[in-house]
Amino acid sequence: MPEARETAVYTHGHHESVLRSHTWRTAANSAAYLLGALEPHMRILDIGCGPGTITADLAGLVPDGHVTGLDREPGILERARAVAGERELTNVDFAVGDVHALDFPDDTFCVVHAHQVLQHVGDPVRALREMKRVTKPGGFVAVRDSDYAAMTWYPPSPGLDDWLELYRRVARANGGEPDAGRRLKSWALAAGLTDVTATSATWTFSAPGERAWWSGLWADRTVASVYADRAVEGGHATREQLRAVAGAWREWGGREDGWFSVLHGEILCRKEA
Repeated sequence: MPEARETAVYTHGHHESVLRSHTWRTAANSAAYLLGALEPHMRILDIGCGPGTITADLAGLVPDGHVTGLDREPGILERARAVAGERELTNVDFAVGDVHALDFPDDTFCVVHAHQVLQHVGDPVRALREMKRVTKPGGFVAVRDSDYAAMTWYPPSPGLDDWLELYRRVARANGGEPDAGRRLKSWALAAGLTDVTATSATWTFSAPGERAWWSGLWADRTVASVYADRAVEGGHATREQLRAVAGAWREWGGREDGWFSVLHGEILCRKEA
């Protein structure tokens, strides 16, 4: 097996404002493109599982199978184990690992899934090759990533324009690719996957509660998370500039006509038999 190596820095970290978003995610709102391919007996690897809400949902959908949640951060896996425990799931386990060098034999899993992972890795093509390697012939590699440059909102906000430009700059300085969604099919083909179905889907935040939640977590993330520290330490923004961006988020969140759409690219790749 190739030796694991850190090739990019996870831009968001695991501040409460980040987990506020991650624990909202479900298989229904974040992996709908995959669900039709699942069968009750399947063995699934969920890469970058974070706090485990999607992992637990997947385990519930394969009652005769098994799901392994994988993350690089040991601490977050305690949250994931707690979620699985609360749901009394017995067909799920969790492990620390690196998508660039998966510690599993060839042809192990029926499905290898990654949600919002490839935008944060240093070598997404290598990651996909590893995902393909551990997938059984006839099985699926399933990947979904947002595309920051394609995010859009109303009403116009110079402060949110500043947020988007800053986030993309910080993410790339950390070794990632924030506009990953549009690149997934290209990366999959470069990794040797040939049966690739590419789709897209959106999250939309417009109702008052949705606006308050989405704007609040981004306002907090902008000033209080690891992302904020990396923005300042990397010379990308001052604390004052970050506070201004956070203010723009809260102003947008208070607009009755506010609307925000997050575009995701998706690929469902069947490994050749």
